[in-house]
Amino acid sequence: MLTRREFTRLAVAGAASQVVSPLLAQGGDGKIGYCIIGLGRISMDHFMPGVLASKNSKITGLVSGHRDKALAQAAKYGVPETSIYSYENMDQIKNNAAIDAVYVALPNSMHAEYTIRSARAGKHVLCEKPMATSVADSMAMIKACKEANKKLMIAYRCHYEPTNLRAMQLIREGKLGKIQAIESANGFRERAGEWRLDRKLAGGGPLMDMGVYSLNACRYLTGEEPVELKAYSSVIDHDGRFDTVEENVSWTMKFPSGVLASCNTTYGASMNGFYRVHGSLGFLYAEPAFAYQGLHLTAQFADPAGGKPIMLDEPNPSKDPSQFVAEAEYFSDCIVKDQTPKTAGEEGLLDMQYMSKIYESCGLPSL
Repeated sequence: MLTRREFTRLAVAGAASQVVSPLLAQGGDGKIGYCIIGLGRISMDHFMPGVLASKNSKITGLVSGHRDKALAQAAKYGVPETSIYSYENMDQIKNNAAIDAVYVALPNSMHAEYTIRSARAGKHVLCEKPMATSVADSMAMIKACKEANKKLMIAYRCHYEPTNLRAMQLIREGKLGKIQAIESANGFRERAGEWRLDRKLAGGGPLMDMGVYSLNACRYLTGEEPVELKAYSSVIDHDGRFDTVEENVSWTMKFPSGVLASCNTTYGASMNGFYRVHGSLGFLYAEPAFAYQGLHLTAQFADPAGGKPIMLDEPNPSKDPSQFVAEAEYFSDCIVKDQTPKTAGEEGLLDMQYMSKIYESCGLPSL
């Protein structure tokens, strides 16, 4: 609960109107209440346990098409049955004062609809990546949240994760000198029958699901936006899995500073998601870089004092769901403090626009 002094400080900063409502809605316990939309693997196995372990967030609502599954999760997280909704009646969350925000964890094609409905119901939105399946839908999501005066954050958890933050720090401090090139890859062998292989649900293949990590990483590592993109796609396994989506995508990007990036993604083989950054004074490797745990950073760069090269070997001991704890706490903090998230809707829109250009370069339908 906020002390009087803390409340006064926030009020002076102009944030009181944003702070009072969610805190009162939660009965004064200071925690932001999340309604989970979609009870799939990422929500039940990762995000919801992350919220449970957080300091400022909690689960206060569920939206699912499977009542039995929802009842089991409600019992686990202390959600009353009156706060369980179907996809048809989820707009009623507007009348639930215990819900401050939603977490959209549905197939990609459903992100836009449920983000827009949630914003119109008066709730802040944390939406999984990729943002949507089209640039137009992404823009509509941003517009709906702005019109409702609600925050929209895309769940780019790597922006809030220590290994990736450490990599950004070393680059920003100039430890690697002038960055010359980046290599990145991320992918896995997808099983037949998964929704990700249906373009109507996924919007595309591995680029949308796994390649977006490499795309986004090249942007946050350089701090720049690509000015040129060239790409190729292919299908090697003609076994029915890739009738509507690509199996492989490879692309290159050129950034304003001259940095060149080369990226690969696939649904046909296991790729231990990584990036390698090469600079004039050294290199930095993060492998794995995008997994839920087990991240590992190594680096070597020149000693400013002229001594032997400095070598870093920094395994990250954090276990899942630590990244989701950080993500939930960050967004909740943005709501309380009335701050725009680092990975707001505009960040997701940029990646959608770049992925559209990658598909165009491959000769595939744009987004």
